[in-house]
Amino acid sequence: MAFTPIKTAVIGYGFSAKTFHIPFVSSLPEFELAAISTSNHDAVMRDWPSAQHYASADELIVNSDAELVIITAPNDVHFDLAQKALKNGKHVILEKPFVTNVADGEALITLAAEKKLVLSVYHNRRWDGDFLTVKKMIEEKRFGDLKHFESHFDRFRPKVRQRWREQTTNGGGILFDLGSHLLDQALVLFGVPDAITAQCEMMREGSINVDYFHVVMHYPNLLVTLHGDLFSAGPNKRFSVKGTGGSYEKYGMDPQEGCLIAGTLPNKEKWADESPDQYGHFYCEEGDETVVTESGSYQKYFQEVVQAVRFNSSPPVKAEEALWNIKLIELAMESSRLGKTLSVNK
Repeated sequence: MAFTPIKTAVIGYGFSAKTFHIPFVSSLPEFELAAISTSNHDAVMRDWPSAQHYASADELIVNSDAELVIITAPNDVHFDLAQKALKNGKHVILEKPFVTNVADGEALITLAAEKKLVLSVYHNRRWDGDFLTVKKMIEEKRFGDLKHFESHFDRFRPKVRQRWREQTTNGGGILFDLGSHLLDQALVLFGVPDAITAQCEMMREGSINVDYFHVVMHYPNLLVTLHGDLFSAGPNKRFSVKGTGGSYEKYGMDPQEGCLIAGTLPNKEKWADESPDQYGHFYCEEGDETVVTESGSYQKYFQEVVQAVRFNSSPPVKAEEALWNIKLIELAMESSRLGKTLSVNK
């Protein structure tokens, strides 16, 4: 069905905007990159001369004729900017994490419903190829009775950097950054847990926010372990999934981010397939098997946004789903502070 492309504005022109959003908005025919807000006027005029430039997010929200606003600003301003965009009649995509506290998320959900506008959070790693592979294997009952699901997002960054993610205490740190990916994936697979046990630490010299987390989500007859640290210099484990029927081990990260950084346009179906040397392995009593990784597909997030904006379908990531992510982050921090397992109030 033919329709006018969605006029889209992007707030921010840093790594997230240039890597995870603008390549899709600019290459998918369902979108039109209409405006960008950043203090770096020259860069926008050089890279996207046909887009309107605004020096501030507020100016863009009030004056741009964009229908959809993508917010890639720091976490601690997500609420204010999303609230202003919704009040100005614009659909909103927020870069993850949704917000920095539950109350702000609830307020945005209420406002979006009142305005009848789309409010979605960019949990793109639902469309990682390795996650899609694990999801498929679970659906196919390859593991028999699933007993332990372990998911990692580790890096080697032993020194604190001068970046807002590492310098702010409101929504900074890797639990909000990397941990939100892992929590969202676990919620997609298993739903809300019964309880949570967590260690959230500041381990690097000079760190002012969480740079190590180890979260255990408790389900009936299943434990889900989510781990992130900044001291992993070697090959990084991604998934370890174990059950009565066998286990799956996977190392390395989904290649889509690397392809986007390198300038690959996501304008064809299999634009960032994983190389065979990165495939995971399934082990069982009969032996072991190399498992071909499913094709990653961040573009599907944006394609589903189109359906939500133009045809009133459900967004690819509902704000209500993303709010559970924030609830569990708050609970994990409290579990770590108290040093005990906490029940989840469903």
